[in-house]
Amino acid sequence: MNAATLILLLLMLLGIIGRSNVIAAAAAVLLLLQFTNLQRIYPLLERRALEAGLIFLVVSVLVPFASGRVSPRDMLASFLSLPGLIAIASGLIATHMNCQGLELLQRYPQMMIGMVIGSIIGVAFFGGIPVGPLMAGGIAALMVQLVSWLR
Repeated sequence: MNAATLILLLLMLLGIIGRSNVIAAAAAVLLLLQFTNLQRIYPLLERRALEAGLIFLVVSVLVPFASGRVSPRDMLASFLSLPGLIAIASGLIATHMNCQGLELLQRYPQMMIGMVIGSIIGVAFFGGIPVGPLMAGGIAALMVQLVSWLR
């Protein structure tokens, strides 16, 4: 058994133990691709899977608009209220941090294991919700930058 297979098995096991179905399922899919000799689609997944996942995430967030549960008046009120303005600012900050996280993970993919373990600990012991590696990467990028500034 090669190192990549062992890492994927470990990630799947950690996902199961940490009740992170997304991590466990992702590792299982990659293991299935390995065992069926379909590794040639890894480059495609690396280029497009994040984009596809984000499409599904945004679709799920936009369903209340499509279903009419959020009215145009509600949307306008969100632009004119303090909580709405805070939400807009937090969206700007989060998307910037996610971009930084993606860049960090592309430069140092080995950091993913630590982020997954941290996410699992957060889910298992702190009632967290594993929203994904980009935000964890964004926070890690911010912390790495802070540490470099303090040196």
